[in-house]
Amino acid sequence: MAILEFKCLSAMLCYPEQSLIDSLDEIKGYLLQSQYIKDTSKLNVFFDYMRSHDLITLQEKYVATFDNNRKHALYIFEHVYGEDRDRGSAMVDLLEEYRKNGFELGDDELPDYLPVLLEFLSQVDTDKSFRLLGDAVHVIEHIRSKLADSQSPYECILETLVALSPVKPQPLIEPPVRDMDEAMEMFGPDFSGVEPLLNKPQQEIVKFFPKAAYEATKGALR
Repeated sequence: MAILEFKCLSAMLCYPEQSLIDSLDEIKGYLLQSQYIKDTSKLNVFFDYMRSHDLITLQEKYVATFDNNRKHALYIFEHVYGEDRDRGSAMVDLLEEYRKNGFELGDDELPDYLPVLLEFLSQVDTDKSFRLLGDAVHVIEHIRSKLADSQSPYECILETLVALSPVKPQPLIEPPVRDMDEAMEMFGPDFSGVEPLLNKPQQEIVKFFPKAAYEATKGALR
């Protein structure tokens, strides 16, 4: 059974358009009835914020939050790998996971974009969606903490995702920032699969949280 809550949270994290504004009551109503989200009251911060600003202001604030501040970037592997070459391998593994389940990306989408991942989680069975959320929750919590530091109304969305995870998040070691234009040049806009990089053999797992970073984290926590 698919979990449509992920689809709602994905829409809430996307660049605001009038269609999102028009759907806010429907989204809120659905989340209020969720059997998975135990406390929806914190999400009122986001809904109140969206209703208290005009669309142009919302769009400007969104760009300032996510596009102009790399600490808040919604590209998961940005926070995990930085400029490390393993980032390309992880992108391919995630893209293959999508394709294996019949999920295709749009021409201008990267596989590690959090709203894309959430859209995917809304279309697969419950066990798989929660397993992948548990794999990615370390990065989601990392982004959430940065949004909290900035007192962003988007923080409550990621807090909800962390609460949904079956895995307790571990802290990340921050990598160097990577230029997303380079990643788009490498992976987009064509996702037909003809690029040599996308023909890499499929891996067994998607590496949301590198082993080296996890081992270093465990050492720091001892």
